[in-house]
Amino acid sequence: MDNHEWHIATVGHAHLTIPLPVIILYDGRITAFWSSKFHNPEHTFRGFKLEDGRIIPVEQQDGKPKKVIDLSITKTVAGIMISSVLLLWIFISIARKYSRNPKSAPRGIQSLLEPLILFIRDDIAKSSIGEKKYEKYMPYLLTIFFFIFFNNLLGIIPFFPGGANVTGNIAVTMVMAVFTLIITTISGNRHYWVDIVNTPGVPWWLKMPVPLMPVVELIGLITKPFVLMVRLFANITAGHIIVLGFVSLVFIFGAISEAIGLGVSVVSVAFILFMDLLELLVAFIQAYVFTLLSALYFGLATIEPEHH
Repeated sequence: MDNHEWHIATVGHAHLTIPLPVIILYDGRITAFWSSKFHNPEHTFRGFKLEDGRIIPVEQQDGKPKKVIDLSITKTVAGIMISSVLLLWIFISIARKYSRNPKSAPRGIQSLLEPLILFIRDDIAKSSIGEKKYEKYMPYLLTIFFFIFFNNLLGIIPFFPGGANVTGNIAVTMVMAVFTLIITTISGNRHYWVDIVNTPGVPWWLKMPVPLMPVVELIGLITKPFVLMVRLFANITAGHIIVLGFVSLVFIFGAISEAIGLGVSVVSVAFILFMDLLELLVAFIQAYVFTLLSALYFGLATIEPEHH
């Protein structure tokens, strides 16, 4: 789950954590400090309190705490920053190699990622958008694919800098889906919008006097990115919950009997390893599906009518 600190390990009763910046907008002023300041018996600092993962002011108004706008660098935000720096470092270095020696054979990380780049270009962008228009969408499609793919892989790693459940956070998947919606809406040509307002092949009584089909088509514009958002969030979260369930079984049966706990642990660890291998496949599939559907939406928005 998201948090205001990055937990590394627990040694005895001591928790080894990385404190993250707390940034709060309250009463028209910005207050900033490290999350480690909350590590005291009252869990309060500078008039703010950390309660159930939320920062609230100690001072109350009409029996309720005043509203706080939390702009903190949480674990999810830090995870996004780490993956973004990783993406920039990898692809800027690859781009430099291409610009310096465009005809030379790829080497190192370039040779590892070039098949994926060509796969997105040839099997996703060209086939979904078309030979003439795919190039201007390639930067977005490449970014969205590798951002999801890298964060899916980092989410499987149980120790720092992995372990941040970025793509399992519905706010993150929502923002990516909104970007796809904005690009689709801006890219839509006249033919695309005419088909929404006056859907071809539909009886006139479904369009007039009540514009039933146009309303359905407009709802479809929202449901498409909504499906993108929920599919990615649900698949990544489900995998993590299954692994968490198998880990919990060890402690549940261990509380009954140490021998039973040891016996169950063998089965649990086997299933956990299987789920982690399955999540490696899911990490690629979910990045592929999100990118493919985004490309299909762009292709539908820019398709030209057939001329007879």
